Amino acid sequence: MTYVSPVFAHIAPKALDRLQVIQNKLCRCATNAYWCVRNSVLYTDLELPTITKLMKDASKRFFDIVELYPNALLRSAASYESPQSYHFIRKLRNVLTYPPNVLTSVVESLMKMPFLAHILTLANK
Repeated sequence: MTYVSPVFAHIAPKALDRLQVIQNKLCRCATNAYWCVRNSVLYTDLELPTITKLMKDASKRFFDIVELYPNALLRSAASYESPQSYHFIRKLRNVLTYPPNVLTSVVESLMKMPFLAHILTLANK
């Protein structure tokens, strides 16, 4: 899935949500977790990024690498600028500009807690 993730940079948020549901189900099956365990806890324990974060990071890496590529056509394709706000076409989709969804923000906030990071490092030893 990460192979085509730069293409997913322009996918609708609804499609990313559907992929997130599939990832949630796979995490539950892999860990045999009960229904009452929150998804954020699963992702924190498994140290997995959410689909939104994974796609955003992969797309950012891709566009950063392409900007340094020697081919001028590829550089020009990567340096796309969106039209002005008064333009009459609908809003462009771009994963890099989406705000993080609720699950991603909860998982990231849990990962920043110092006591939780200490517990995770002890559990991995």
